[in-house]
Formats: sequence, C-alpha cells, structure tokens
Amino acid sequence: MSDEANINRKRKVEWRNPWTWVPTLYFAEGIPYFIVMTVSVIMYKRMGISNADIAWYTSWLYLPWIIKPLWSPIVDMFKTKRFWIVTMQLVLGIALACVALTIPLPGFFQFTLAVFWLMAFSSATHDIAADGFYMLALSDHHQAAFVGVRSTFYRVASLVGQGGLVVLAGSLEESTGSIPLAWSVTFFTLGGVFLCTFFYHQLILPSPQADQKRSPGEGRSGLQEFFAVFMDFMRKPGIGLAIAYMLLYRFAEAQLVKLASPFLLDAQEKGGLGLTTSEVGFVYGTVGVAALTIGGLLGGWVVSRQGLKFWLWPMVVMINVPDAVYIFLSATQPTDLLIVNAAVAVEQFGYGFGFTAFLLYMILVSDGKYKTAHYALCTGFMAIGMMVPGLFSGFIQEYLGYQNFFIWIMISTIPAFVVTSLIKIDPAFGRKT
Repeated sequence: MSDEANINRKRKVEWRNPWTWVPTLYFAEGIPYFIVMTVSVIMYKRMGISNADIAWYTSWLYLPWIIKPLWSPIVDMFKTKRFWIVTMQLVLGIALACVALTIPLPGFFQFTLAVFWLMAFSSATHDIAADGFYMLALSDHHQAAFVGVRSTFYRVASLVGQGGLVVLAGSLEESTGSIPLAWSVTFFTLGGVFLCTFFYHQLILPSPQADQKRSPGEGRSGLQEFFAVFMDFMRKPGIGLAIAYMLLYRFAEAQLVKLASPFLLDAQEKGGLGLTTSEVGFVYGTVGVAALTIGGLLGGWVVSRQGLKFWLWPMVVMINVPDAVYIFLSATQPTDLLIVNAAVAVEQFGYGFGFTAFLLYMILVSDGKYKTAHYALCTGFMAIGMMVPGLFSGFIQEYLGYQNFFIWIMISTIPAFVVTSLIKIDPAFGRKT
C-alpha cells in the first residue's frame, strides 16, 4: 500500500462526515436519561407503586448527573472519549435487558431501581465522553454547524423514549393483558436497539488524533485538578447568586415533572384524569415533547435577535405561569383528549421557551479558562435543583391531593421570580452581532 493510500486511510479513521455519527450519538445520549427520569415513573405507576415512593426514589436517580464532575477527570485520564462512549453504550444495552428480566420478579421495585442506578451512572459517564468527543472530533465551524442537529436528535430521543416507548408499552398492555409482560418486552426491545447503536458506533465513530487520555496538569492528581477547577469556579464574581439561580429557577417544575404522568394516569376518583398508558405516551411524550421542542427553538431564535437580557422576564413568566393549566385540569377532570393535549402543550411550550434562558445563563456563567469543566459544574447544580424538590413532591401531593398540590406548584414559582430579579446580564449576550 502506498504512503498516499495510508495517509488517506488514516484520514478516514480520524474524520468522518458528522452526519454519520452526530445524530446517532446524541440520540443515544438522550434515550437513557429519559428512560431513567420519565419512563421509569410511568412504569412504576402502572406497576402499582405509590406517588410518594415514585417521586422519592426516582429523584435520587439525578445524583449521578450531580456528581459527574467528580469523575470527569477519570474519563479524561483513562482511555479515550471514543472508548468510554462505546463501552457505556454496551453497558446501557445490557442494563436495559436486565430491567426487562427483573420486571416480572416479586422484588421488581428494588431490582429495577438498582439497574436504573447503574444506567444513571453509565449515562452520566456517556454524557461526559460524548460532549468532550464532539468538541475534539469537530472543528469550530462544524461544532457550530451541528449544534442544532445534536439538540434536535436529543429531542428525538425524548420523543421516542417518552412517547413511542410508552405508547408501545400501552399497546402491549392492552394486547397481552399483562402489565409486567408489556413493560418487559418494551425494555427488551430498547435493549436490542441500544446494542445495535453500540455496534454501529464501534464501526462509525472517528478516531481523532486529539482524542487521547490526558495526564493531570502541573503534576496534580485527578482529584487535585478537580478541586483547582472547582475553586476557580467558586471565585467567579457573583457566583453565589448564580448558584441560587441554577438551584431555584426550576423549583416548581422539578416538583411538577414527577407528578404530571401519575396525575394523567390516576383514576378520576383519585383526582387524576384516568388516561391509559398509550394515551399518556401520546399526550405527554409526543404532543408535549413537540410543543417543548418548538418552544425551545423559538426561544433560541428570539434571543439571537435581541439578546438574553431583553427576553429574560418573558422567559421566566413562560416557564412558570403555564403550570396553572394543571389546576384547571385537576378541577375540571376533562375526558376530552383534545383539551388535555392542548393544556399539556401550553405548559410544555412555555417550559421549552423559558428553559432557553436557563441554558444560556449556564453558558454565560461557564465562560473562561475551564469552560467545559465549569459547564459540567453548572449542570451538576441544575441536577441538584431538580433532585431535591422532586424528592418530597410525592409526599406533598399525597398529603394535599392533586388540585391543592398544583396550587402549591404555583406558589413554588415565586423563588424563580426572586432570583431572576437579582441576576445581571450583559445586554449584548446571546444577540447575533
């Protein structure tokens, strides 16, 4: 083989068309997160677990995403990002099959929670590696060009996970007459899909020269380097207020998201809407996700025109005020699916639009020498802000009932308005120059 042929072969390995791997990589990043955070809630509800237990135990599953900055140096120092990506995808495929195997068992709740913990840690590790790989494998130009593609396919993962899989499980519930069997088959199917993703990425992902294991700088250990990065983050001007914003901006939403699906599923005599599993998959996982995506795209577009500061207050209003649709739904308990779809679409559209401000603010706070590591820290605080309120949301709902719980949700929006009034943002930030 000639030298020129060797060089061309090496280039093929080091660089591949991003369209062949960016969409599938971010689809694979999104699926396990939505399975652990949302689909597990619906499955446990259908399997007869109480709202308090569902909210308490599934909220703890946020923990790996909170502490993932602690082991991000390990991902850097041992093996390549490519290695971590394909290895975690293999682990996740096996874990999904294990969920399927344990669902029919008498102690399924404890067994499946243990596997979901494994999935959560594997998914968080996959996130670290995938986001780092994206920056190493693509030029600045391609990173900018494909940022919309990665976010779109992450949303597609949400649509498939919260919509398609739940609809599939619901259809199997009706056809087999067995809830455990239906969910077991669903998870087996997903496990097979994920193993196919593992084999695909093993063959297709490029091997960029920049993707090398990294030694800690200045003779520091990985732990010392983490603390150096953390202390640099904590020395940022106004960081205390920034952390408060990241913890409280979604204080209401963190509680609502844990009880929205159980509310839709619970019988009307219990204060719910009495929807079937398939109907919830369509309402919350399809119509809701579509509205969420449209809201997010619109939010990004308007900020690019006039900047984050201009749209900050409309966005905090939009992420919080539409939560009131659940007061309406719990008070009227409509049987018309069109009304339910419209209400959920309004709430999810507002969430997508308002969440844009949160994401951009994290980017603003992360700016500096350790941009990637600081953004990981911001996502850790974001996960704390989702986990802690969610832990107690089920107990609050069971004590208050659905209608009063949703009134409590509206009261819980107040901290978001308070912290938003205190932060400072450059008027030019986010605006296209």
